[in-house]
Amino acid sequence: METFRNQTRNVVVSEKTRVADTMGTRMVGLLSSSGLAEEEGLWIEPCNSIHTWFMRFTIDALFLDREGTVLRAVERMKPWRLTWIVRRAAGVLELPEGRISRTGTKVGDRLVRERAAS
Repeated sequence: METFRNQTRNVVVSEKTRVADTMGTRMVGLLSSSGLAEEEGLWIEPCNSIHTWFMRFTIDALFLDREGTVLRAVERMKPWRLTWIVRRAAGVLELPEGRISRTGTKVGDRLVRERAAS
């Protein structure tokens, strides 16, 4: 588990973040989930585009470059949608619906990854 903190705004964006960094975990993503709790997230890397085909819930998504800068923020992405490719994106942080707005995260903010305390 990892934590993603918005360094620009000094707020935790995702406290309990699972990492999908293998072909298998990236393919499954959130498809086997029924939702995300407020503090949860899924970091997918490498990734520059996502879809919500076969998903049962709405999500928010933040596309980040290698330095953690937010390149694109997608709010309230409903099931059965697809994003365009986000150039320079190293990965995407999938979040509960409304989380981007609740944390005030904007394009240009810098997020940092921290190992969650065990």
